[in-house]
Amino acid sequence: MAGRGGVDKNSHWDGVVPPECATDSCKIFRLNKHLEWEVAREPLHHDIDTKKTCGVGPGMSFANAVKDSAAAIGLVPCAVGGTAIKEWARGGQLYDNMVKRAKAAIDGDGEIKALLWYQGESDTGSQHDVDCYKENMETLIRNVRDDLGLPSLPIIQVAIASGDIKYLEKIREIQKGIDIPNVACVDAKGLQLKEDNLHLTTEAQVQLGKFLAQAYLKNFLARE
Repeated sequence: MAGRGGVDKNSHWDGVVPPECATDSCKIFRLNKHLEWEVAREPLHHDIDTKKTCGVGPGMSFANAVKDSAAAIGLVPCAVGGTAIKEWARGGQLYDNMVKRAKAAIDGDGEIKALLWYQGESDTGSQHDVDCYKENMETLIRNVRDDLGLPSLPIIQVAIASGDIKYLEKIREIQKGIDIPNVACVDAKGLQLKEDNLHLTTEAQVQLGKFLAQAYLKNFLARE
């Protein structure tokens, strides 16, 4: 979710921003690490996922695809790459920072419209991680809805496209099978991977953002 599109093996981002990820200084904003709003631009997570080089992710193409549905779009980047679901447990740094940032985003007249969740590759390493994934993911959903006071918060998760081949399909099956109201899933399988066979290419990140936008517009915006 943090985005590695355009980042090479030497951790250098090529700086290429596709048209679908273009900046819109009138409509698309991001909450920076200081909890201040600024114009959103790639890489969205440059000051959030600071231990790795960030490139293009799905966030900007998502925002551009849904921006006509709102007066303005506020993106709240919280992702940290290479993390397992257990690291997002309530009380941990990653989870607590996500909730803190989400609450800051709605201070005033903001409204949280959806949570986009793209994670799971780090949970394809063992049968134990597979066995715990469903419960941990469902607990995360319940906790974030409870802590934000949004019991029906729309959540769109991604069924991952890469990981340890031995357990990849098992994690994907769990992700696609989450049966909780107002939780949708889009499938990243088939999207092009980089030469590391793990991260999506820039073009694939753009396409994933469009998938997420389609899911949001179809499953949630139409209900409002």
